[in-house]
Amino acid sequence: MLDWLYTAIAWVMARWHDLLSTVLDPAGGLTWALSIALLVVTVRLLLFPLFVKQVKSQRAMQELQPEIAKLRKQYGSDRQGMSQAIMALQKERGVNPLAGCLPILPQIPIFIALFHVLRRLAPDKDGLYSWSDELTDQAARADLFGAPISSSFNMDGAKEQAILALDGVTYGSIRTVALVLIPLMCITTFFTQKQIMKRSGPVDGQAAMVQKLLLYGMPLSLFVTGFFFPIGVLIYWVVNNAWTFGQQFFILRKMPPPGSAAAKAKAAAEKPAVDPRTLAPKPGAKPVRPKGGRPATAAPESTVDLGSDGAEPPADQPDSRASGNGAKNGPRGGASRAGQGPANRGKRKRR
Repeated sequence: MLDWLYTAIAWVMARWHDLLSTVLDPAGGLTWALSIALLVVTVRLLLFPLFVKQVKSQRAMQELQPEIAKLRKQYGSDRQGMSQAIMALQKERGVNPLAGCLPILPQIPIFIALFHVLRRLAPDKDGLYSWSDELTDQAARADLFGAPISSSFNMDGAKEQAILALDGVTYGSIRTVALVLIPLMCITTFFTQKQIMKRSGPVDGQAAMVQKLLLYGMPLSLFVTGFFFPIGVLIYWVVNNAWTFGQQFFILRKMPPPGSAAAKAKAAAEKPAVDPRTLAPKPGAKPVRPKGGRPATAAPESTVDLGSDGAEPPADQPDSRASGNGAKNGPRGGASRAGQGPANRGKRKRR
C-alpha cells in the first residue's frame, strides 16, 4: 500500500548518496549517515511553507481567545450554540484550527517509511525500493563507529546473525552507539517540545495538561521504543529535532507570541524614531506657549488701561489697575481721592 512512499524515500537517499560519494567513501557509514541527515533537510524544506502557515494559524487563534472567552460567558451551558458561534467567528476571521497540524501529519508517514526501509536492510539481500542489489548490500554493511545503520540495540533472527557476522561489528559497538543516540534523541525531543510550548503562548485548562503530557510523555516513550529503532532512524530523529529547534528559534525571533516580552520589544523597536531636533522651534521663530501654560487667574480685560492706539501701556508707566489701591500707587490714585472732597466724606459719615 505504501510502497510508493518507501520507494520515494529510498530514491531521495540514493540521490544524496550519489552526490556525497563524489567526495566520500560510498561504502562508509558517514556517507550514509549524511544521506539520512540530508533526507531530513529535504523533507523539512518542502514542509517549511506548512510550518509558517501553522505558526500564523496559532497566532490568529491566540488573538481570538478574548472573543472566544466572551462567547463562553454568553452561551454558558449551551455547548452546541457556543461551538457554532466559535466556528462562525473562526470562519469570519479566516482561521483554520487544523492548520496547526499541517507540518506534523506528513512527517509521520515519512518516519514510518524510513523505519521500514532500514529495518528491511540486511547484508546479501536483494535490491529494495529502486535500489540495486549492490547499493542495498552497501547500505546494510555501512557502519558508524562499528554500528551498521540498519542495526538496532535489540535484534533477532537472520538479520541479527548476518549483521554480527560482519567484520568489526559486535553487540558492544552497536549498543554503545545506540546508548549515545537514544538519550540524545530524548533530550532534543524534550527541549523541542518546550520550545513549541513557548511558541504557542500561555494556555490553561485541558490544553495545558496536554502540553505537559507531551513535554514529559514523548521523551519517555521514545526512550523505551528507541531500543528497537535502527541506528539510521535514531540519526534521522536527532537531526530532525535539531532542525526543528533551529527553525523554531528563527520563527520565535521573527514572529514572537502576542503579548510576550519579545513581541513588545519588537513592536517598540519597529516604531519610527523621533528626532528631538524636529520638535525644537526653528531659529528666529517665536515660541508658542501651550494653552495649559496660561495662568488660571488672568486679569480681566476691563482693568487694563489701553492707550489711545489700543496698545497696553509700557511697564514703566503706572497701570490703571493701581487706581483702586489709593494714593500710594501714584498721582492718578491721589487725584481720585482728591476728587472725593469734604462733601463726599460728609455723606459717608451720615450713612
